[in-house]
Amino acid sequence: MIPLRSTERVYATTLVTGGLIVLNLLIFIYQETLSPYELNNLVYQWGIVPDERPFRVATLLTSMFLHGSWMHVLGNMLYLWVFGRNMEDLVGGVRFLLFYILCGLAAAAAQVMISPYSRVPTIGASGAIAGVMGAYLIRFPRARIITLVFFFFITTLELPAAFVLLFWFALQFLDSLVSGTNYTGGGVAYFAHIGGFIAGMLLIRLFPVRRRWRSWYVDE
Repeated sequence: MIPLRSTERVYATTLVTGGLIVLNLLIFIYQETLSPYELNNLVYQWGIVPDERPFRVATLLTSMFLHGSWMHVLGNMLYLWVFGRNMEDLVGGVRFLLFYILCGLAAAAAQVMISPYSRVPTIGASGAIAGVMGAYLIRFPRARIITLVFFFFITTLELPAAFVLLFWFALQFLDSLVSGTNYTGGGVAYFAHIGGFIAGMLLIRLFPVRRRWRSWYVDE
C-alpha cells in the first residue's frame, strides 16, 4: 500500500513541510553529482556510525538529510507530504520542525541502541517521518487516506488513517523480527522506524494544538 494523499483539509500554507522536502531533494541531487569515493566519504562523515560516534550531535542531525537512492528519498518525501502537512497545520511550523527533529533523534537513538557495534552508516529521514506518522495516528485517527493498493490488480482505495498507519507499523515490526538485530551489518533500519513512530505518538502530546482558521462565505 502506498499512501497518496489525506482527505483531511489543510487550512494554512505548510512552509516547513515543503521546505524539508525541497532540502532533502536538493541534498540528494548533490549526492548524485559525487563520485562513488566522494559519496562514501560524505555518508561516512555525516551519517551515524554506531560503533565509532553513536551520539555525535552533528551527525544525528545531518544523517536525517542523506539518502541512499532515488526510491529511498522519493518514498520518504511522499510520506512526509501526505502526513506532514496536516501535522504542521495542527501545531504550527516552528513547533512542527522541532517535533520532526526530536523524532529523528529518538529514532536514531533507538537504532544505535539495537545495533551498537555496527560500522555501517545510518542515513535517511525515515525515522523522523515515522514520528510524524505516529503523531498522525494520535491526532487524526479518523482521517481517510487515498491509498494505492497492489492486490492482483492496481487500484486506489480510501482507507482509514488508523488502518494504514497500524498496518505500516506492523510491517516494520515483523520485518525487524525477520532481519534480526543486525549488530554489524547493513540493511533497512527497522528499529529507527519503530522508535520514531513510538516517539511521535508520545511526543505529540507535548505540543499544543493551535486554532486552524476556516473561511466561510455566508449568503444572507
